[in-house]
Amino acid sequence: MLKKLALVAAVLSVAACSPGTTTSAPQTRDSVAGQKLAFVPGVAGDSFYITMQCGIQAEAAKNGMTVDVQAPQQFDPSLQTPIVNGVIAQKPAALLIAPTDASALYPPLLQANQAGIAIGLVDTTLERADVAATSVSTDNAAGGAAAADALAQLVGDRGKVLVIAFKAGASTSDARQHGFEDRIKAHRGITYLGAQINDNDPAKAASIISATLAAHPDLAGVFATNQFAAEGTATGLRNAGKVGAVKVVGFDAGPVQIKQLQQGEVQALIAQQPYRIGTDAVDQIVAAMTGKPVTKQVPSGTVTVTQANLGDPASQQAVYKTTC
Repeated sequence: MLKKLALVAAVLSVAACSPGTTTSAPQTRDSVAGQKLAFVPGVAGDSFYITMQCGIQAEAAKNGMTVDVQAPQQFDPSLQTPIVNGVIAQKPAALLIAPTDASALYPPLLQANQAGIAIGLVDTTLERADVAATSVSTDNAAGGAAAADALAQLVGDRGKVLVIAFKAGASTSDARQHGFEDRIKAHRGITYLGAQINDNDPAKAASIISATLAAHPDLAGVFATNQFAAEGTATGLRNAGKVGAVKVVGFDAGPVQIKQLQQGEVQALIAQQPYRIGTDAVDQIVAAMTGKPVTKQVPSGTVTVTQANLGDPASQQAVYKTTC
């Protein structure tokens, strides 16, 4: 019996010293206190990302972490990539980022991962998300489907409808478009005219509306996949004298969108929950940093807001902030 015990002890000793194993204990939750968390949103000044930032800062403060926010002036990977490179040079403990392109941001984020920075994706994602510990975002396909149902109801389940998508290659834009397209097929009285890209440019969205009305004066409805698409849609309809006649469903619920809803330029909004995305993302990245279980993908739902339900508590909670 003593010989057997000695043999077991020897085997365990060899295993403990073998290559590829670690003897260091995971960090405790308290160990994240004082560490820096970088947040790189998709674009500066957007109420959606400001609301998310509020959630990130509040949850980071609970963990004793500081937050450094750096944002590109446009939703553009060529502007966001240098920011990520600068973040890597500053060596924060963690990085939460909304990638502006599903493939272009992979190389710099791979470098961040290799530098030992814990990465969490928020709002948008990557084609290859293996560099990230977690991804927290709206179920954008479901949001697009909700937009299809809302628009179908507004147009009485018949007529021609159009999608204005804000950015080709952005995972959120693509998912909203595809979710809409998949659901609109169930509404057999509706003719889908397809999607056009406005590249986050309201003027371009307005031009798209003008050209579409010239070709299809009986246009019944539009799904504008973000604030800038909705702004341009409203301008194009205003110029054509079609506000209210052509129904519009927008995505997001910032001050501009709420004003559009109140003025009747938009008839429904698909609101996300960016504050919760921010808090959930911090919780997951702290878990990753401290060796606790991490949920790889954390979905968040949407709320359909109309003039009729704008005063409801659920709708009011969905309205985005401009300051924390």
